[in-house]
Amino acid sequence: MTDYGHDLLFGSFITPAAAGARQAVELAVTTDRSGLDLVTFQDHPYQATLLDTSTLLAYVAARTEHVHISANVTSFPLRPPAVLARAAASLDILSGGRFELGIGSGAFWDGIAAMGSRRLTAGEAVEALREGITVIRELWDTDTRGGVRHHGRFYELDGAKRGPRPAHDIAVWVGAYKPRMLALTGALGDGWLPSIEYLPRGADSLPEMNARIDEAAASAGRSPSAVRRLMNFLGAEIAPTSRGLLNGPLTAWPEQIAGLALDHGISAFIIGGDDATTIERFGAEVAPAARELVARERGR
Repeated sequence: MTDYGHDLLFGSFITPAAAGARQAVELAVTTDRSGLDLVTFQDHPYQATLLDTSTLLAYVAARTEHVHISANVTSFPLRPPAVLARAAASLDILSGGRFELGIGSGAFWDGIAAMGSRRLTAGEAVEALREGITVIRELWDTDTRGGVRHHGRFYELDGAKRGPRPAHDIAVWVGAYKPRMLALTGALGDGWLPSIEYLPRGADSLPEMNARIDEAAASAGRSPSAVRRLMNFLGAEIAPTSRGLLNGPLTAWPEQIAGLALDHGISAFIIGGDDATTIERFGAEVAPAARELVARERGR
């Protein structure tokens, strides 16, 4: 059993369909009004049927008041790190400290290459992301004097000016599944952001994957609790009978969430489905009940 002690967060995962742009924005507003903590959008710039996620995040930030916003997760090969750092800091300032950086090493390489980015091997993509996170954090660090100089295998910066400084400490949440990416998450990430449907054995994969993150964190001189564990539930649905985690009777969801939090350290629960009623009930019924269950058990 592993409980890293983080406060619980709840959010939505919304499809940024260009044909349903108004619906995507309204679902984000519903997320905000429902008292949830996060609203997130997938980022696939090579898909012409989807809105540009960075533009959508800026629009949603202007339409909401409390909810934090993030890509889930940013397609890093198509977002140069120095430019991404400035865009992230700018949006954090404009939103009053409500932006978080979900990021991944890249997938769907045919699409990425078609957009003009270099095709990388899996190992190269991991190392490029490692360099990129370093560059991003350097540019956010306005306390250090002098420009950013980085001479790496994938990125070159020769005196880039630091700033602007984000309004708050932006969290870097890494989408990771395989060993090298899990190790990178433990060494550098502020959070781990996978989808339950993509884990090799569903929730049964969590002990092994958490252990890889924990080992990498310890090797880097960090506490494993420095890495928040988030989880997408893309198939979340209210249904009469249980068909899996967060897919079935709503009354079962709080106990399922409490179990994942206390046994596996998951502390952020993000639901897909693009359904306003589910989002509203998730905020009004599930989140308070789950928080109460976890607080009670932690109190013991």
